[in-house]
Amino acid sequence: MTARIIDGKAEATRLVEGVNSRAALFAQRAGRRPGLAVVLIGEDPASAVYVGAKTRRAAEAGLASFKHHLPADTSEAAVLRLLDELNEDPAVDGILVQLPLPPQISAERVLNHINPAKDVDGFHPLNAGLLATGQKAGLVPCTPLGCLRLIETVRADLTGLNAVVVGRSTIVGRPASQVLLNAGCSVTVVHRESRDVPGHCREADILLVAVGRAGLVRGDWVKPGAVVIDVGINRVATPEGSVIRGDVAFDEVAPIAGAITPVPGGVGPMTVAALMENTLHCAENIFAQSAGSLALASA
Repeated sequence: MTARIIDGKAEATRLVEGVNSRAALFAQRAGRRPGLAVVLIGEDPASAVYVGAKTRRAAEAGLASFKHHLPADTSEAAVLRLLDELNEDPAVDGILVQLPLPPQISAERVLNHINPAKDVDGFHPLNAGLLATGQKAGLVPCTPLGCLRLIETVRADLTGLNAVVVGRSTIVGRPASQVLLNAGCSVTVVHRESRDVPGHCREADILLVAVGRAGLVRGDWVKPGAVVIDVGINRVATPEGSVIRGDVAFDEVAPIAGAITPVPGGVGPMTVAALMENTLHCAENIFAQSAGSLALASA
């Protein structure tokens, strides 16, 4: 068996094209484009690359983007004041604060300060709670949402499938488990304290790996025909230079799995595309609520 390679770049392009069409319709109704505000604090090179990719993708998706780049020594109070302004700005529908943050700033306080209706990352406790309780009103974190979109390209119906999520982070592992549970899967979450992680993985029809450890999942960990989603992005030194590797040993797993995402070119592009989808979703919801309020006021 040779796995089908799930092309995240192609799927992301299709998703962004759909967002662009809907964004054009939104602009006709609202008189403006959906707006995404991105806040970058400091000079972390990786963060700068990610923010650049997001703002370029926003333009391709027909969104207006507003970049706020603050110095690394910015105080937490100043960041919260900026968020207050963005929360109230009618041109801004989605707010993203790029992580990690400098040590003097609490990520928890900053993320909790974002208006949940504009929380395109889906990290606010209100959105996390809505996801955990299976409600569709909340915003889903971009990476788990992108993973679901990729899985659905090869398995349209996930009902009753065994899904194993390796990793329990609040950014990927935990919300991904909720996304898969809401899609009808039976879900197991394993982590560094779990017993017999390879044994759990061998039971998975869907195996999603997000731990930040290059090549952790080996070929003999994978059930033949499984869908393998590799979220890991690890920079590895080789004799030929630095390369990017996933959390899955691709060359070992690809001959066994039914479908697999490559690294790079898999989950990464879909995460950015899902951010565009979430921004549009925020814009449509906010516009609908404001239109409803105006209708009530004039009645």
